[in-house]
Amino acid sequence: MQLTACEPTATSEAAVMEPPRAGGPLESSSGARDRKASLEDGTVDTANESSGEESTGEREGEICAHVEVASDTEATEVPADQTSSTQTVNAKRPNSLPVAAAEGLGLCTSQGDAEVTLRMGDSGLAAETPLTVNQMFVSAVERFGDYTALSWKEGEQQKSLSYREYYKSCRTAAKSFLKLGLQRYHGVGILGFNSAEWFISDIGAILAGGFAVGIYTTNSPEACQYVADNSKANIIVVENHKQLQKILQVEDKLPHLKAIVQYKDELKEKRPNLYSWAEFMELGRDEADAPLDAIVSSQKPNQCCTLIYTSGTTGQPKGVMLSHDNITWTALSTGRHVSLTDATRAQEVVVSYLPLSHIAAQMVDIWVTMRVGGATHFAQPDALKGSLVTTLKEVRPTAFMGVPRVWEKMQEKMKSVGAKSSTVRRKLAAWAKDVGLQTNLTKMNQSEAAGRTPFSYKIAKQLVFKKVRKALGLDRCSRCYTGAAPITNDTLEFFLSLDIPLYELYGMSESTGPHTISVAEAFKIASCGKEIPGCKTKLHNQDSEGIGEICFWGRHVFMGYLNMPDKTEEALDAEGWLHSGDLGKHDDNGFLYITGRIKELIITAGGENIPPVPIEDAVKKAVPLISNAMLIGDKRKFLSMLLTIKCQLNVESGDPEDELTPEAVELCRKLGSNATRVSEIAGGQDKAIHAAIQEGINTVNKGASSNAQRIQKWIILDRDFSLNGGELGPTMKLKRPVVLKMYKEQIENFYKELATPTSPDFPLPAK
Repeated sequence: MQLTACEPTATSEAAVMEPPRAGGPLESSSGARDRKASLEDGTVDTANESSGEESTGEREGEICAHVEVASDTEATEVPADQTSSTQTVNAKRPNSLPVAAAEGLGLCTSQGDAEVTLRMGDSGLAAETPLTVNQMFVSAVERFGDYTALSWKEGEQQKSLSYREYYKSCRTAAKSFLKLGLQRYHGVGILGFNSAEWFISDIGAILAGGFAVGIYTTNSPEACQYVADNSKANIIVVENHKQLQKILQVEDKLPHLKAIVQYKDELKEKRPNLYSWAEFMELGRDEADAPLDAIVSSQKPNQCCTLIYTSGTTGQPKGVMLSHDNITWTALSTGRHVSLTDATRAQEVVVSYLPLSHIAAQMVDIWVTMRVGGATHFAQPDALKGSLVTTLKEVRPTAFMGVPRVWEKMQEKMKSVGAKSSTVRRKLAAWAKDVGLQTNLTKMNQSEAAGRTPFSYKIAKQLVFKKVRKALGLDRCSRCYTGAAPITNDTLEFFLSLDIPLYELYGMSESTGPHTISVAEAFKIASCGKEIPGCKTKLHNQDSEGIGEICFWGRHVFMGYLNMPDKTEEALDAEGWLHSGDLGKHDDNGFLYITGRIKELIITAGGENIPPVPIEDAVKKAVPLISNAMLIGDKRKFLSMLLTIKCQLNVESGDPEDELTPEAVELCRKLGSNATRVSEIAGGQDKAIHAAIQEGINTVNKGASSNAQRIQKWIILDRDFSLNGGELGPTMKLKRPVVLKMYKEQIENFYKELATPTSPDFPLPAK
């Protein structure tokens, strides 16, 4: 594998293409002048059917040392001394890439204005010509100019932008940013729900030479201040008055801030340097193209254009620097891997609703879709509070990405509806699900019978599966994905039984999103598939079972953490491999399985390493009443567990309420309990529920590989974990350090008494 650099003067023509100037084919294309640029002047056509400061960096000239890898074979080879069964996954890895001054370009940097060596391959997708974001967008406009790019509903009215209008609006926004004083390599913060304005602000910031910086809508004012200050944000784009107030509270702590733009609702107050979206777009409308063209022409694929901030659960958030090539190449490889259809043949349609400050949503909604000329439809802001299925039924996407919690909520809702059905319908559904699961498992295992579809499956498809898909709005959806957090086998098997295989994605912000993805022809339940083309995986320090730390190589590997040379060195080893911190293994067919996370590993007082997720999943499967489970026991003499019960969510806030879900009430009835509220169960008040949970935990304990892996104590908390409560992150991933702090008192109570049962048949009472 050859590493090549995009040098300022000695770059090949293939590596840096000259973007077209204004007045070129984009401006003269048929019909372009007759169509409104929609978001430019505040009106949108109804859809048809058819150089300022020095860059941040703690040391001048801070660039990683240059590394060359001779070949693909050498790049993926695991040294013999790393596969010894006597080593543990916590063994010291190779020295990190030094982040130090160097004349040549290296694989990483912590400076916002630096360039890096691209991890080019000699053949295949890894050898594809590097592109900037502008070059990729221009190509999309030339190929799909009049196709719908973005669409959304305003009341009952459907509105849209074509690719040509979309690009023109992004250029106008870029000129507006420049007029407001956006400096090269400074941030444009975007704080709000998914919308056309969000996309236009993001790409406009990139075209103008700044950094696109998504900010989670759930961030506190202080968290917003940290991200804006760290990225030296010159402009912050907010959705509405509520988000505006967060920025105004910390405005005096943002020395680089020059303007704020609000893209939804009327401004409730007039302030200096505060603009409505229409006022903002008006700023750049008549500005000359030459200054923007000069900036766009100077951009290189190996320069940073986007910052993705990590959740910050173990310290301050880190600004993940992604280059133009990171984005454009990953979009190309991902689209090829999952066989997306080019719009000239049949247009792909996706629904945008997951937080765009997360790389997974950006990659799916903005970049991969752009690569194939797909259409992105924006969901309503209350999508995760109940309106998502309505949107899905209206849009009927061809591909859909859901975090595990979205699929779990769908599963709970379907079970609740099913429980109220007639006996005949329940029996029909049970029969169809059994047929669906067995047929799909046979296909998955690629047995000799895989080519023969049972007649019973065809009947089940007509009577049940098609109706379920239509009810969910997934009747056109050939690719349903899950990612960003672990998903249980129970949920995977539930949807597989309904003929809806959930293809798992695995990756991280530092890998520009996906590293492995399951596809229809390479699918194993509980596996996250195989690498996207051009990428490599190495398992570092494998143990006797073949489990090691998952390491990435490819053009999707990030540039480094902004202003954090030490953290950058921790992430990348001396050979340039990105260390994920996740533990995994390969099966004989090359499928990757995630077995745990090094930082999540519980190391008991006795020194036993215990991955918590499999035990937590086993408890939730054994006791369907449980919503969330968190295993405790790091540096402790035995394991304990925090449990929450499935409850209703507040429609407005999304906060957990005291009322149980209909499914939970039904389960309580079957267990001999009349409980309808969490408060009637929490703390062990309901003896029937308490006994049922203990029975489930006993079952899990019987399957434990050692006494140290048995759950000895547990407690039912009085409220479920939630996003607003702080226990869950934006992608519904459990924030373990936060939970440990929040429930410190309950956890300490577990260990006040040193009674440690030796058998699962001798349980301790819950506190």
